[in-house]
Amino acid sequence: MAAAARFRIDHWLQNLLLRGLIGFLLLLPYRWRVPLCGWVFARVIAPLAGYDRRVRENLKLIFPDMPEPEIQRMLRAVPDNVGRTVIELYSGAAFVARAKAAPLHGPGLAALEEARATGRPVVLVTGHFGNYDASRAALIGRGFPVGGLYRPMTNRFFNAHYVAAISAIGTPLFARGRSGMAEMIRFLRSGGFLGIVQDQHMNRGVRLSFFGQPALTALSAAELALKYDALIVPTYATRMTNGLDFDILVDAPIPHGTPEAMTQALNDHLETHVRQHLDQWFWIHRRWKA
Repeated sequence: MAAAARFRIDHWLQNLLLRGLIGFLLLLPYRWRVPLCGWVFARVIAPLAGYDRRVRENLKLIFPDMPEPEIQRMLRAVPDNVGRTVIELYSGAAFVARAKAAPLHGPGLAALEEARATGRPVVLVTGHFGNYDASRAALIGRGFPVGGLYRPMTNRFFNAHYVAAISAIGTPLFARGRSGMAEMIRFLRSGGFLGIVQDQHMNRGVRLSFFGQPALTALSAAELALKYDALIVPTYATRMTNGLDFDILVDAPIPHGTPEAMTQALNDHLETHVRQHLDQWFWIHRRWKA
């Protein structure tokens, strides 16, 4: 039986529970559902799913001297941000309105305006930080032609409605892999802006440094920028203290060079930003398998 058609009862049950939670939360006003989903992820899902253990292991690797009280705070704050992000992505117009109203600033904005005027393609690179889709929503809301490259989830039941949810934020979207590659390249060649979230472990990536540790990292963003003479621009949406709104930075383009040097610059750029808001990065990822 083909892997794509194989039925997994654990994935089906996980999806059933998550769909039920998301469906219930969407009945609530936005200002209630977002913090409540954060609380559920932090207090219920994270301990059961093993996220607490993974966050602790990652923090001990990167910050071996971090005091235990700060680790305990991070064990709740990190999944709280993850939970808020999940329900925001399913909140459609309400989330898009928040993102469009967010302050959008940085030295890269002028470069984006020039690229739009001249038809030059742009590769926008972010990480799993704050809400990684708020930048895309904000730029689309201001008329920039932003598409998104996404990594399909291993749980195909959840992936189906997840893709539908992020499509409501904006299209086009392109799945990683051969199926979405041709459409993605046509989009870039036409002067499109392609958003990429590039901070997860990639088995076929190159061993680069992230927080001083070896991390297998995809070179795809840099390679696309070089091949199609696209700007490569880091952008991040930092969650503000009220837990609902964002401050969106569009930073200066990364200079073209070798794919490895450009990608390392992106890693360094993200690291610098994460260090300013440690609890907003997804420390639940297995980033340092290398």
